[in-house]
Amino acid sequence: MNIIIHDVGMRDGLQIEKDLIPLEKKIEWIKKLMDSGIDIIQMGSFVNPKKVPSMADTEQLFIQLNKIKKPSTVFSALVLNEKGVERGMSVDVEMFCMGVSASETHSQKNTGMSVSEATERIIAMAKECIKAGKKVQVSVQSAFGCGFEGKIPEERVISIVEKYLEAGIKNISLADTAGHGNPEKVEKLYSAIFKLDSTVECACHFHNTYGLGLLNCYTAMKAGVKYIETAFGGLGGCPFTKSPAGNVSTEDFVHLLQQLDIRQDIKLDKVIEIAKDTSSFFKRELPGMIYKIGKLREM
Repeated sequence: MNIIIHDVGMRDGLQIEKDLIPLEKKIEWIKKLMDSGIDIIQMGSFVNPKKVPSMADTEQLFIQLNKIKKPSTVFSALVLNEKGVERGMSVDVEMFCMGVSASETHSQKNTGMSVSEATERIIAMAKECIKAGKKVQVSVQSAFGCGFEGKIPEERVISIVEKYLEAGIKNISLADTAGHGNPEKVEKLYSAIFKLDSTVECACHFHNTYGLGLLNCYTAMKAGVKYIETAFGGLGGCPFTKSPAGNVSTEDFVHLLQQLDIRQDIKLDKVIEIAKDTSSFFKRELPGMIYKIGKLREM
């Protein structure tokens, strides 16, 4: 099973934190993520620094770390609009992530745009990035439910996916922004997408709001999802959703994979070390489990 881990801790994990992290500490964590063998590292987002101050140094991270990036590692960044793409291009971002919320309320709070307007603009941005030779991942946010609107109709999610596919964009993520996903929803939605196009490369992004994140990741894997987005320590949460909660913990997910004899190449101890250091930095316990109790060892 070819599972690719996309750690979003540096972006989704830190964007909600009130304490600003020094650039040197961020660089230290990213270097450790690289050394651990994590496939894709989301360095930050190109957003308004007044709204999300913790992302103000994203350009500097790319400028400094692109010089030492390992060939096996991909650096990604989130962009919300054309200005973000422009900023990302200026520092040679390798992989652009962008998305549309299936919730009108969340879309307005997150981007100031309607779902239809956001979809049109995101597709245009994605095409621009692909034309420039960049890797692109598009997402449907609030795909499994919304903290403001509740249930999101499956047809609305699929209609956005169809527009992506019509535009020739094949790397598509479903994001459980509010943490409303459950295994049945996960299996149903991904099965519907693979019926549309069996060659699509699907990703998943689950928040652990109601404790189902790791189970949903496993269900997505079994459904054929290749890219799994997690965050070290289980950090994170969208600042523009009703009940923000952390992502699935990277070290917890890697531990699960290795219990299944998958991705033994990843140095779990390195990821655990990052989570411990992050917990120490913020002076609080993080949501992740494995960094606290250690990995399961065969007797």
